[in-house]
Amino acid sequence: MPNFKIIGGNPLFGSVRVGGAKNASYKLMIAALLADSPSRLLNFSHISDVERVAEIINSLGGKASEQGERAYLIDPQGFSHWSVEDKHGEASRASTLFIPALVAKFGKARVPFPGGDKIGARPLDLHFEGFEALGAKIHTLSNQIEVTAEQLHGAHYRFAKNTHTGTESLIMLAVKAKGKTVLENAAEETEIDDLIAFLRSMGAHINRLPGRIIEIEGVEHLSGSIHKIMSDQNQVVSFACAALATKGDVVVENANKKDLEAFLLKLDAIGAGYEVGQYGIRFYYKGALKATDVETQIHPGFKTDWQPLWVTLMTQAIGTSILHETIYENRFAYVESLQMMGAQIELFNPEVKDPESVYNFHWHQRKPNSFHAARITGPTQLNAGEFMVKDLRHGATLMIAGMIAKGQTILHDPKNHIDRGYELLDQNLAAMGASIERYS
Repeated sequence: MPNFKIIGGNPLFGSVRVGGAKNASYKLMIAALLADSPSRLLNFSHISDVERVAEIINSLGGKASEQGERAYLIDPQGFSHWSVEDKHGEASRASTLFIPALVAKFGKARVPFPGGDKIGARPLDLHFEGFEALGAKIHTLSNQIEVTAEQLHGAHYRFAKNTHTGTESLIMLAVKAKGKTVLENAAEETEIDDLIAFLRSMGAHINRLPGRIIEIEGVEHLSGSIHKIMSDQNQVVSFACAALATKGDVVVENANKKDLEAFLLKLDAIGAGYEVGQYGIRFYYKGALKATDVETQIHPGFKTDWQPLWVTLMTQAIGTSILHETIYENRFAYVESLQMMGAQIELFNPEVKDPESVYNFHWHQRKPNSFHAARITGPTQLNAGEFMVKDLRHGATLMIAGMIAKGQTILHDPKNHIDRGYELLDQNLAAMGASIERYS
């Protein structure tokens, strides 16, 4: 397992370049399997999620091979197996995304239940209902999902809740279904628009309409294409929070303002410095930060992926701020670690008149004693500690906390959570002045 030794106290100065978005890159690799000829995808980040998906594609008879520093060739022409091995389920959320390509090719698919970060329920019922609306039949086994379809057909389907992965799955299935599909209450994340752009370049007929509606006219054949993956906005926010928390000054190359509007508005509110340029965005500390309340929302709101990083930053702001998490039912697992480091954070449940309409998870299915908001009081001098990384954002959060803490912090990452979503995070931070050492 990788371990990290962090000595706090050094402000970050310098620049860092972010690669392709984790939540777009491996999904585009899978979408490339819908074509009849090879695709070339550019601007990958070197992360383990991409490597795992490449391994699955190769195990299915397709070909996923690196073509240069940040490019992959995805060739679906040898695609010959319709079942994803169980071993690929636990470590990744990608397994269900293979269903559309497998069903389109073989009329059937068998995949393990997806794993990934334990940040609350990721209900698959919205995926299954959508699959069934397009003519598929679902059979759930003990740890597997089996989907069959004699003939996929277009349908009109409305998502009961916003679902990023569910929207992507239905788009990929609908592009090979016969007739027209209309998806209502579809997710609007920019990673989904990147998927749509790629599929259009392959010959798919997809239109996004106002009011969270997506129309897809199925086609019989798609051709391989060349596509540059969008930059990873979650990595941008991580470096921005690290720069501000350490009172530093960092340029993040390839940062895209249009993907970060909700985050930048909150930087204005807390008095943080940033400059948008042709190169990307510069983030810099220009004086004491002010506490500010935030509510996570579906796109184009403040993303749930950003909230652990934001809460860590708020431990260094003057005053009391509240973070209200409305997307996932359990995304405060990292808070206990910050509290152990001396952070003044109180978890609680705010009064909400109509929880089912406010929260994006099923309110009646939430776990007992789960909390949906955090009250953070700062500024607080954090103290170093030793921790086991629980998930991807937990790891990045503790790495930032370690850089502002007094003393030496040790992180153990037995499941490579950090490397799953960040490209050489420790090396990039060290290059900008952080005291971080990786050891086995």
